[in-house]
Parts: sequence; structure tokens; C-alpha cells
Amino acid sequence: MASLPIYSPHPPGWANPVILRASAALAAAGAWDAAPTESFSSGAQHMTVAFTYTRGAAGGAFDWQLEVSPYAVVGNVPAGASEWITESLYASGGVVGAADTQSRVQREFQTYGSTAAGAEDFVYGPIALHGTIERIRIRARESGVAGTPGTLAISAELY
Repeated sequence: MASLPIYSPHPPGWANPVILRASAALAAAGAWDAAPTESFSSGAQHMTVAFTYTRGAAGGAFDWQLEVSPYAVVGNVPAGASEWITESLYASGGVVGAADTQSRVQREFQTYGSTAAGAEDFVYGPIALHGTIERIRIRARESGVAGTPGTLAISAELY
């Protein structure tokens, strides 16, 4: 599904661009966003994310982390399960004949470090959603100069 036409009998609960973080200063002291903006992503196959960051001081940087939910509403989350699932990184182990292989998986986040004063922007993706992710959000934090947080805006295109 390349796109969801306007005449679709099941229109999505989102419209591009999806604003995942309005332009604002990051939290002080390097804290993750307390309440990241969430959006529906039902039916989207892919997502491309655009970031605009203005550092607060030389050496400014920010971390970001994608979180997804396969549940349309919190009431659908099974007992003991997490509503929001954090992205992961996978590294396969080496293959050796006649021996089992151990691979590794861990939660992941990315860091962007500023290169100059003024607003800097970049795009990340596409990220495969496979039409199975109901909601998305991206949390962020200042990680370069935590005492002087920069400003960050995040938007996405779902398709």
C-alpha cells in the first residue's frame, strides 16, 4: 500500500505531516520528555522522520528514541504488558559449526551532535511499520550540554 487515498473506506487516524514534537526547548538536566506527543499510525507501512535542532550552547546534542504501541487504546494492553515498546538494536552472533550461536538485542536510542550554531535539520528513515503499529511517539532529551538545553522539533511523514 503506497498511500491511503482520501476515498478509502477505512481512513487513517492521521494526516501528514504528523507533528511528534512541537518546537520547544528540551527538558533541563538531560531528562527525557515527560509526555512525548503520540500519534495514530494505523495502516502506515513506513515512516520518515524530520528533526530540527538548535543547540543551546557549543557542544549541544540530543538523544531520541522511537516508541511504538501495537494497541489502539490503553484499555487493549494485556495485563503485565507494556503500552509502549522501545526500539531495539540486534547484533547476530558468529556462526560456528556444531555449536549454538548467541545473538544480542538491546533497547536503542540515537544521538545527534550539533556541528554549528543555528538550526540544523536532518531526516531519518524510512522506518518500516508494516501496517501493524497503532500508535507512535518519539521521546527526546538534551545530551550534549544538559545545563543549556537546545530547541527541538520533530515531524513525520507516514505512508
